Amino acid sequence: MIETRAPGKLYIAGEYAVVEPGHPAVLVAVDRYLSVRLEELAESADSGRVHSSAYGKLPVVWTRDAEDAGIVLEHTPYDYVISAIATLEELRRARGFAPRYFDLHISSELDDTSGRKFGLGSSAAVVVATIAAIDEFYGLGLTRTERFQLALLATIQVSPRASGGDLAASTFGGWIRYTAPDRAALLEHLRAHGVEATLASETWELFSVRHLPPPESLDLMVGWTGSPASTERLVHGVTRSDRVQHGGTAGAAEEAGDYAGFLADSRTCLDALVDALGAHDEVRVLALIREARRLLQRLGAISGTLIETQKLRALCDIAESADAAGKPSGAGGGDCGIVLVRPGAGGEIAAGIESAWREQGIRRLDVAVHPAEGDPDGI
Repeated sequence: MIETRAPGKLYIAGEYAVVEPGHPAVLVAVDRYLSVRLEELAESADSGRVHSSAYGKLPVVWTRDAEDAGIVLEHTPYDYVISAIATLEELRRARGFAPRYFDLHISSELDDTSGRKFGLGSSAAVVVATIAAIDEFYGLGLTRTERFQLALLATIQVSPRASGGDLAASTFGGWIRYTAPDRAALLEHLRAHGVEATLASETWELFSVRHLPPPESLDLMVGWTGSPASTERLVHGVTRSDRVQHGGTAGAAEEAGDYAGFLADSRTCLDALVDALGAHDEVRVLALIREARRLLQRLGAISGTLIETQKLRALCDIAESADAAGKPSGAGGGDCGIVLVRPGAGGEIAAGIESAWREQGIRRLDVAVHPAEGDPDGI
């Protein structure tokens, strides 16, 4: 039996811009986990199963086709877990490992007791943990960066616009700066040449990840609004403006120009934030988190998308009134907000923020930073 787990994530800054290849975001891994238990089946087994509360009471059953050229599902729609299995099975075949069947048992700390998601990246964590378990099962000997790459290849087959920032946080832990590769180019290469060739291709050239020093003089607080949000829907709504950059009405061209301006300002803000973290300049870090919030507000206005909901606005305003810095984390529209705050004497500032949050129906999540793990392989 093999057991693996992957931490959840939170965006600190750079949401939306990060979906564009080469544009940076800062994320942090958090100490809430999704766990995968892999059990090898007898040689006589002719199928494997995936057990998860997300599938209800019955497991998803998978098998291989007659030529071992792919996996086949009985009836359940293709999803992130199945995509991760299929991606690793293709790599296993390419590297000459004999096929074996296994069951997966998935459990998560990234939801509340009713099953509502906190917005901590459960979809990413399940892919990262599943790939780690299958890697260990077959003895593929993947590096941490290769595990990330395979996780992204599995993810974009389900959600082509996914940036992969959440996958990077779950893979590498700690505080990271991340830029995404061109996922459209990755998908094209993957479909034409397969998983193993795509791992070694030049389509990763805009991808980067590196660890950042944490802001030791600031505490991280996380508030949950209780309203789950659809990241894919929100990102699609906001980034529709980039589809009119090559023509259209004057209004469309103006919208595209506003979006390009947002991207440029986001890069400037993120570069400054990375520098401020490196210099342990807490005053500058707080100012840049506030600036990142203003950028998201502007993006919501120009795109007509509700990024900062009423509860997220209250969460952030309460933080700013306490001389802290808060902003939505991730796509907004619900889910979580993050706050960086000076500890203060006895933590009374954070306690005051938490009390004010409760009055607004905002729940503070008991999370801390999951530590950095290993070094990215020269990326």
